[in-house]
Amino acid sequence: MNTPQVYLYIVPIRNKIGIMKLTLKGGKGAVNLIITIHQPEHLPWLGYFHKMSLADKMVILDNVDFRKNYFQNRNKIMTAGGPTFVTVPVSPRQSSSKLIKDIVIQDGIFKKKYMKTIYYSYKNHPFFLSYYEPLEQIIAQDWSKLIDLNMALIEFIRKQLGVTTELIKASELGVTGEKTELLLNICSHVGASAYLSGPTGREYLDGELFSAANIEVVFHEFAHPVYPQLHVSRFVSHLSCLDLLFNCGHESRRFLFGDS
Repeated sequence: MNTPQVYLYIVPIRNKIGIMKLTLKGGKGAVNLIITIHQPEHLPWLGYFHKMSLADKMVILDNVDFRKNYFQNRNKIMTAGGPTFVTVPVSPRQSSSKLIKDIVIQDGIFKKKYMKTIYYSYKNHPFFLSYYEPLEQIIAQDWSKLIDLNMALIEFIRKQLGVTTELIKASELGVTGEKTELLLNICSHVGASAYLSGPTGREYLDGELFSAANIEVVFHEFAHPVYPQLHVSRFVSHLSCLDLLFNCGHESRRFLFGDS
C-alpha cells in the first residue's frame, strides 16, 4: 500500500507593513499539523513568537545542552546608550547534567540590576506602565531553574501578543536522538505533518530522513518589522520582544503579524 503524498503549498504574502506570512493550503492529504521546535530563549525576539504563531504546536527543546551566554540566559534591550544585554547568571556548579532543563540560576542577586536596567531603559516609553509591574512580579519570584523562569516570561509575552499555539516540553515526550534524528523523532511522536524550521536548518537538517517519514520541512523566513522606537535616530532590530511591547503596547500584534 502506497503512503499518501503530503502536499504543502507555501504562499508568501507581504502585507502593507512588510511582514512576511505563510499561508498553508492543500487539498486531500494537505498538511494538517505543523510543528516547530526551539530552545526556551530568555525574553525572546520577535521572530521567535512569529514562528510560534505559524505552528499548531511548538515543542520547547529543553533536553539538549545549554549554551552559556547565548540567548538562553540573556537577551538585548534598548537603552539610552544603545542595545545592551540583560542576563540571568547561571550557577557555575551545575550537576553532571548540562541539559537546559537542569540549569540552575546562580542566585537572586541579579534581579535588582536586571530590573533597574529595564526600568531606566523604558520608564519614559508609552506603554511602560502596562508591562513593567507584571514583568517585575515574574522576575521577583523565587526561581531555581532557568527553564521555569524562561517559560514564565515566554508565556507572559505570548499572552500579550495573543499567540495561542500549544507549547510542549521535549523532556516530557520521552524521545531521544541527536541533531536531525532528535527533531524527526519529536515530530513523529506528536504526529506532525510538517516541520517548521528556522532558516539555519538548511545548514544541518537531513531532509531525506524527514522525506522518508513523510514529513514536509518548511523554512521560516521572517521579515523584521519596523515599528516606532522612542529616542532612536535609526531603528534597531533583533531586540527582545519587550522593546516592541514597551513602544507599541496593544498595537504590537499589528506590527508583528499585520493584523488590522
